[in-house]
Amino acid sequence: MSAAEPALHLEPNQQLNREVQSLYCDHHGWLKGWLRRRMGSAADAADLAHDTFLRLLARDAPIAAREPRALLATVAHGLVANFYRRQQIEDAYLAALAALPEAQAPDPETRALAIELLVEIDRRLDGLPAPVRRAFLLSQLDGMPQAEIATQLSVSIATVQRYLVKAMHQCCFAADAAQAG
Repeated sequence: MSAAEPALHLEPNQQLNREVQSLYCDHHGWLKGWLRRRMGSAADAADLAHDTFLRLLARDAPIAAREPRALLATVAHGLVANFYRRQQIEDAYLAALAALPEAQAPDPETRALAIELLVEIDRRLDGLPAPVRRAFLLSQLDGMPQAEIATQLSVSIATVQRYLVKAMHQCCFAADAAQAG
């Protein structure tokens, strides 16, 4: 770790914190370089390196990695995928906003909140089977009636209804279930 890199200040009596601190001291510079090569941006690489160590600190179980760089690369790879996915969502949202008359465009705070909501909905829908996700998007984004969705997906209207209930449940209650568990 160079003098310019901030140190993690952790409770020394916790095994997980010690493991993460050791990983940070030994591999933070390497991880930032690895991310910089993939991202093309030193600032994004620094942010994702930071998020990688935060993700490790949030674990409940000890790390005990035999291949620490492989572990860090695996965690960081998931964060890079999330970063690009979020970027795609944000770009699509901003493109849709650009098509609106200026008077209808939301203020920056509303835009930021909308992007966070879209990213969260995308995250929740990601775990659903493709036909369920597709039925939900056709219904909610395109305003397509259930009969047309059934025709397009080659399923019954009852199946479309089950798909929509499943997707709505995933969107509305997934966070509650995760917090309760």
